[in-house]
Amino acid sequence: MADFRTSSHRERWIFQPHDLTERWAAANQRAAETLAQYGTTRLKVGPLDGSVHSPDHVEGSSDVKPLSYEEEQLTRVFYEQKIQEVCAAFKFPHKIQATAIIYFKRFYLQWSVMEHHPKHIMLTCVYTSCKVEENHVSAEELGKGIQQDHQIILDNEMILLKTLDFDLIVYAPYRSIEGFVDDLEVSFMYSFCTANHEVQILILLCFRSSMAFTVISKFITPSVPTSKL
Repeated sequence: MADFRTSSHRERWIFQPHDLTERWAAANQRAAETLAQYGTTRLKVGPLDGSVHSPDHVEGSSDVKPLSYEEEQLTRVFYEQKIQEVCAAFKFPHKIQATAIIYFKRFYLQWSVMEHHPKHIMLTCVYTSCKVEENHVSAEELGKGIQQDHQIILDNEMILLKTLDFDLIVYAPYRSIEGFVDDLEVSFMYSFCTANHEVQILILLCFRSSMAFTVISKFITPSVPTSKL
C-alpha cells in the first residue's frame, strides 16, 4: 500500500470542520430546491455509467417538507451504524467496516440523503469495500444475507465510484492501534519478566483482571510433564 503522506486520502480527503459543514449545507439546500421544483428529491441514476438525471415531476406533493440539516446528520449517523451491523453479521474484518464507512462519509459530502437513498448507498459501500480489501463477496450473497435486492447494489456501484473519484485506497486507524497494543503487551511482558517476585505478585494483584493473565499467556506456554514409557 502506498505511503499515507503521498496518498490521495491525505491530499484530497482531509477537511476542516467548516469545510464539511459547507458541503453538507450545500447538498441539503440543493435537495430542497429540487423538491420545490419537481415535488421529489430522488435523482435518477444510470446504472451503467453512473450518470445522474433530474427526477420526473411528481404531482400533489406540495406539502412534502425537505429534511433539515440536522435531520440529515442524524440519518447519516444511523446508516453508519447500520454499516457496522452488516459487517458484524457477515463477520467481516475491521478494515472492511472502516473502509465502507469512509466511502459512505465521502459520498454524502457531495450528495444529500434525500437525493440518493442511504440504505442503497450503504450496501454499495460495503460491497465495494469488500472488493477493494480483497475479501470478495458477491452482490447476490450480500443481498441475500440481509434480505435485500442485490440489484440496488449494482445499480449504485458506478455512481459511488464516480463520487469517490475512484480514490479507493483509504487509511483507517485499526492497523496503527493494533500495532500500538502489541507494543504495550511486549513492554508489559518485559517489565513483568524482569521484575522480582514481589513486584510480579503486586502486578497481578493490581491488574486483578484478565489483562495481565491474557498478555502473559501469549508469551508463556506452560510445560506439560511427560512420562517415559
